Amino acid sequence: MAMLRLDERTKGAFVISVTPFHEDGRIDFDSLDSVLDFYVAQGVHGITLLGMMGEANKLTDDESAAVVRHGLARVAGRVAVVVGASNTSLTAMRALVDAAMEHGAAGIMVAPASGLRTDDQIHGWTGAVCEALGPGAPLVWQDYPPTTGVYLSAPLFGRIVRDFPQVVMLKTEDNPNLNKITAIRRAEQLHEQRRVSIVVGNGGLFLPQSLARGADGVMTGFGFPRMLAEVFARHQAGDVDGAEDVYDAYLPLVVYEQQPGFGLAVRKEILRRQGAIRTATVRAPGPGLSGADLAEIDRLLARLEQRLHA
Repeated sequence: MAMLRLDERTKGAFVISVTPFHEDGRIDFDSLDSVLDFYVAQGVHGITLLGMMGEANKLTDDESAAVVRHGLARVAGRVAVVVGASNTSLTAMRALVDAAMEHGAAGIMVAPASGLRTDDQIHGWTGAVCEALGPGAPLVWQDYPPTTGVYLSAPLFGRIVRDFPQVVMLKTEDNPNLNKITAIRRAEQLHEQRRVSIVVGNGGLFLPQSLARGADGVMTGFGFPRMLAEVFARHQAGDVDGAEDVYDAYLPLVVYEQQPGFGLAVRKEILRRQGAIRTATVRAPGPGLSGADLAEIDRLLARLEQRLHA
């Protein structure tokens, strides 16, 4: 298996994998195989297992470990795989991280524990995580205050970068977010801190603008990951208008998927229609789709097809 590792220069489109379930709520490992193959075929540069939109919080520790082992074996080094390992227990986090790195993960993503409020608390938590996991696991610091309630300022991130070389990537999903990217890049240019990779999430919202501000890529879920890869590739090639044209075609679906507490069901339904997973089941507690929802998805997909042909 190729040993791919994240570092400060990592760029690309990483897709957050869904965790497929049978209708009775059991993990569907056959669909996990098919969706991972689908992601690779869509041209992404990496896949993230057990992200927040992968329903990681609904899995047992044993199920999480099984998804990691199975997923890494299926991808088999074709693209980099990041494993989400956020946990209130550093012991449980370490166990999952050790298994992930042993089986070929490229890096580990962690989100701060809820309840951290001061800069010193956030900095101290980061240090504790780095010490617990050891230097062999490159870390992605997930900045997602709408979910964690933890706010990471650009100056605080600079302090973290200076003190913890294990942190090689920032996944920033603050909103608004663009000025934070600019502030971090400016501090790097002034040699106030080392450069790290920055990727953005939020389902792809503001992706072209984030790339223009200096983001190195995207790490998020979307029903059509080829869009993420193509927008990134066009932007990298200097075809900024072409990147935005592609993005604009998909934008209504990007927005529709961003409905809080509902968008994952939409994403899974879109993946099901493409044959990537067998069912669109969201593990309970989770949303289902009504007839009206399905009709809206029909219309959005039909209009997307028209735009792409145009």
